[in-house]
This record gives sequence, structure tokens and C-alpha cells, in this order.
Amino acid sequence: MRSKDKISYFYDGDVGSVYFGPNHPMKPHRLCMTHHLVLAYGLHSKMEVYRPHKAYPVELAQFHSADYVEFLNRITPDTQNLFPSEMARYNLGEDCPVFDNLFEFCQIYAGGTIDAARRLNNKLCDIAINWAGGLHHAKKCAASGFCYINDLVLGILELLKYHPRVLYIDIDVHHGDGVEEAFYFTDRVMTVSFHKYGDKFFPGTGDMKDTGERDGRFYSINVPLKDGIDDGSFTRLFKTIISKVVETYLPGAIVLQCGADSLAGDRLGCFNLSIDGHAECVRFVKKFNLPLLVTGGGGYTKENVARCWALETGVLLDTELPNEIPDNDYIKYFAPDYSLKLPGGHIENLNSKSYIGTIKMQVMENLRCLQHAPSVQMQEVPPDFYIPDFDEDEQNPDERVNQHTQDKHIQRDDEYYEGDHDNDNHTDVPKCYS
Repeated sequence: MRSKDKISYFYDGDVGSVYFGPNHPMKPHRLCMTHHLVLAYGLHSKMEVYRPHKAYPVELAQFHSADYVEFLNRITPDTQNLFPSEMARYNLGEDCPVFDNLFEFCQIYAGGTIDAARRLNNKLCDIAINWAGGLHHAKKCAASGFCYINDLVLGILELLKYHPRVLYIDIDVHHGDGVEEAFYFTDRVMTVSFHKYGDKFFPGTGDMKDTGERDGRFYSINVPLKDGIDDGSFTRLFKTIISKVVETYLPGAIVLQCGADSLAGDRLGCFNLSIDGHAECVRFVKKFNLPLLVTGGGGYTKENVARCWALETGVLLDTELPNEIPDNDYIKYFAPDYSLKLPGGHIENLNSKSYIGTIKMQVMENLRCLQHAPSVQMQEVPPDFYIPDFDEDEQNPDERVNQHTQDKHIQRDDEYYEGDHDNDNHTDVPKCYS
């Protein structure tokens, strides 16, 4: 048991100024709200806070195709109409719109996950958090599901330089298809995704029978769930499967994607998880005392996303947070009760005991097909990408700072709506207050 975990936390206030457009459910502003809760609870004083470097195109091209990265870099809202074939080829448009500062947004959230992996590799921390990351749908040559660059794949590729085996766990309500696809043919990464499956729910993948191919056969684990799963069913299943996975696979590091759209009341979700239930998964994974990279992901009811990730930051710091939210710049979003905890929902739970039992039995059977953890002949560790004028250890420690004095305070009135309808006011022009 480690005496006290050292935690690195990555945040850049510029992510909160990004606007996907009117009525788009993805609101990066939720990251500002999360960060302000972290500050209000005083959690920043218990960890090292860093502004991530902006990932260079050459870093993004470690997974993504160079032509796709180059197109993301040069496309703008004003020029997108000039490139209809490329827009279609790269799946840019409705779900994945082109907006101002798109590429910089990708550079920041991907840079955070890459930096997090490097700090873990260099044993500069035990746990690294990047709530801006976790965009698990992005493909090698295309955007998908509000995701443009797959920071998780890039972070895992970094971890694989030092660890023979990396475990990826995903508790977003949507299947972690982009990460699974990237590592579908290898035994160096095991992917485990707990998600809603069926009823044409996005992305439509993640059946239990999809287990990987070639060297990766049985190294992809899918836990397809139905509407309404509650804390008890979810956490029992999660703990049973993850404990067996860790025991069998013996990972050197874990990446945990904490998509908050699996919470009750999410605009795009259909589960009944309370924040406590969601956080229990984080608490359980932390107990393995393995190098741990934690990211955000989906989550479309902004105030609940902020509640969830702030509380989970506390869990990772072994700090219990008072239920009454302290005063902060976004306090109005947490009215009327200003409480941190969110109860479970009341959607009918369509996951019967026999259905859950069938999933558990099939997953355990697949794990039995793995005779033992694969052994990897590790070569000399490749260097971090050569980037001119960038030295992480020189640059970051002095930037530890009180980031809230530097990070822009952005309040988006066009995204705030009273009551349950977390939607945009009808305006095409985003209002920013800095």
C-alpha cells in the first residue's frame, strides 16, 4: 500500500471557451465548472496542477493519419464549405461540427492526456487526471460522436513505451469504440467497456461477442447493458469483472475513462447511476495501486458532470467533500439545493438478474481463455517525441501556480437554462464574459 498518492492534475481554461454551436449537447464549458468546484473545495492545494502543452501535429499523428490531422489543423468555419468531399470523408459536420479554435481544443485535451501518461511513465506521480480528455469515439482517419482526436489512444501508446500491458476501462454510457478498434488486434492493451447497447443506441457497437481478433482475441471485453441499470447492479458487476481482469491480465498501468453520461438524468443517457455509484468505480480502481490515468468523457447535463468529476477528484485524493457546494463563480448552476451528491434515477431497470448473470458468466468464460498474461520482450524505451523547445520537467513545475488566476473565467449565458432543460437559448452568437 502506497503511503500517499502523488497526483498530477491537468487543466487549461481555454477549453471552456470552446463552443460547438447552438443546441449541440457537447458543452466544454462543463470543464470550467468542474475546475471551479475543485478550487472551491480546496482540492488544488492537495495535488500538482499543470497547464498541459498543446500537442503537436506530429504527436497526434502517432495514431491519426497525417492527412486527417492536417485537415483538422487548417479547416475553419469560414472555409468548410469549400471542402465538401473532405468534410464527408472525415465525418465532419453535424455531430462533429467545425468551430472556431477546433484544432487548438484538440491540442489542449490531447496534450493533457499525453502529459499525464508521461508523468506516470517517469514516476513523477501515481495518479494523473485530465477531465478534458476521454474522447473515446475518434477514429484513426475520422471524427465521431463529438470526438475529433482520440487522446486515450495517444495516452495508451505513451504508457506502452514503459509498460508491457495497459488496461483500459470505460464507464461512459456509450461504447468506447475508438479505443477498442485501435487495439483490437493486440494483447498489449485490454479494453473493458461498460455501456448501453441495443435500440440503435450510438455508436451501435460493443456486443458481448466482440472480443478482439488475431493476437487480440479475448482482449476486448464488452459489457452491454440495458436502460435503467442502478448503482447496486452496476457496481457489483463492475467489481466482479475488473477484479478478475486485473488478476488475470496483470496490467502495468490503468487508464480509466469516467464519462458522466452514465449518471441518472443525463440529457443523452439512460442509466440510473448516482454520483456515489459512479464514484465507487473510481474508488475501486484506485485500490489496485497501479499507475492510473483518469479522464473525463461524455456528460451532457453540465452541472451534474461538474459535481461528478469534482467528487471523483476528491475520491482520488482520499478527501471526503461536504455535500453543500461552497460558493464559487458558477454557484447558480447548482440551485436550488446546492448539493454535491446526485441521487439515482427512476428509469425502469431492464437489466434482470438473469441478464446480468449471463453477462458475468460469458465475460468470465472469455477471461478463462487467456491462459496467462502475455509476456512482452521490452526493447529499449523509445524517447518521448522530439519536440523542439519543449522540456516537460523544465516547463511544468514552475507553472504549478494558482491556475485560477491565469485560467480564463468564462460564463456562457447562452448555455444556461433554468430547470431540467440544459439547453441553449436561441441565439447564434455565443456570449463570453472574461
